[in-house]
Amino acid sequence: MEKIITYSEQFKSVALEWMTSPAAYAQFGLLFGAFFLAWIVTKALSPRLNTLLTPLEGDVSIWAKLRRFGLSFIPLLLPLLAATFTAIGGQVTNSLFDQSTVIAFGNRVFVFLAARILVDKVIYSPYLKTLGKYFLIPAAFLYMLGILTPALGFLASQKIGVGAIKFTADKIITAIVAAGFLFWLGRWSNAQGTDYIRSKEDLRPSVRELAAKTFEMGVFAIVFLLLINILELPLASLAVFGGAVGVGVGFGLQKIASNFISSIILLLEGQATVGDYVQLDGGEAGTIIRMTARATILESYDGRWIVVPNEDFITTRVVNYSDQGSANRYSVDFSVAYDTDINKIPDIITQAVSKHPEVLNKPEKPDCELAGFGDSGIDFTVEFWVNGIDDGKNKYSSDVLFLIWNALKEHNIQIPYPQREIKILQGKELLSSSCA
Repeated sequence: MEKIITYSEQFKSVALEWMTSPAAYAQFGLLFGAFFLAWIVTKALSPRLNTLLTPLEGDVSIWAKLRRFGLSFIPLLLPLLAATFTAIGGQVTNSLFDQSTVIAFGNRVFVFLAARILVDKVIYSPYLKTLGKYFLIPAAFLYMLGILTPALGFLASQKIGVGAIKFTADKIITAIVAAGFLFWLGRWSNAQGTDYIRSKEDLRPSVRELAAKTFEMGVFAIVFLLLINILELPLASLAVFGGAVGVGVGFGLQKIASNFISSIILLLEGQATVGDYVQLDGGEAGTIIRMTARATILESYDGRWIVVPNEDFITTRVVNYSDQGSANRYSVDFSVAYDTDINKIPDIITQAVSKHPEVLNKPEKPDCELAGFGDSGIDFTVEFWVNGIDDGKNKYSSDVLFLIWNALKEHNIQIPYPQREIKILQGKELLSSSCA
């Protein structure tokens, strides 16, 4: 209460001085003049800056991203220009009246307005908006009132201890703000870096993923080290804390550690990577669309996402159909009637199947083989190679069956249907008939 009364008396004396001093009125005039000049300059510059910084629609280059980033800062132009002009006005009043308290206060007001606009209109990240709302704006308000330095001094005198580690309140607040900003910056840098690495199609998919993961771990390692440096943590105490964490990982986070190590092994070996179609022993099947430190995400052809722990790729059998340029062999079965000249069938079918645009001649051409003599007809199998998986958008087996059907119809070859012969005994007379 004594401090509040003291500050109230100080504010009252300053207000009376401003109301009775000609120098104060001159400073008010300069203050409003600086704001009016800043408003005029802003009105003139804003359209030109909008035109200069607005990229073409659909442009996703780095330069376009930088221009869009700069475009978001245009709302700060007015308060920053006003603060600049008031700072110049402060130099003028200091030379004329040997004081500039009003100008200095006006400058701090414009800085506070800039902080409000920054949080409300420029920052788009929800986390950074929260930091700005609860830390930046209150700090700017205290700065506007001229009591930021005493407030920081008070926080620096408040100490909090955790074992052998001692913190002051201002260090804790600084750590919270710095951690929020650094981890946001780390996530943004990681997203930009990994997108750039994954866009390099001349690299193998496994190499791209390994480079992206290495970059991601490097970014957050740098962020962690910067945060430790800001907190000024003693490394000896940190080693003790790290040992406790290590014990916790050893007992409680074994699966997470195992999955993390498995992800590194997968990326180093490159036996399964983003874009591959895989099937696990447990029945999970799909295209790998993402590999994280903990799990691999598969997308099935019905649109479902399947999250598979990385450890499963190491400890169980995995069938990799590898849709990344490697060919796969498929086969379809069909039958012809027993009165067919089966010696003509292989040539007819292989020529028909070869017409499919996706069927390959390498490593082997389509091959039609006699599979056996069935109850109703003679069974054949045709084998063919394609690049891709016979599922989802690709319907290779269905297309080949259509080609077989049309080829057989074109050569008047009958596709059999089940036939049975029935014999009925009535007394001593044997009646025989056949039916289909």
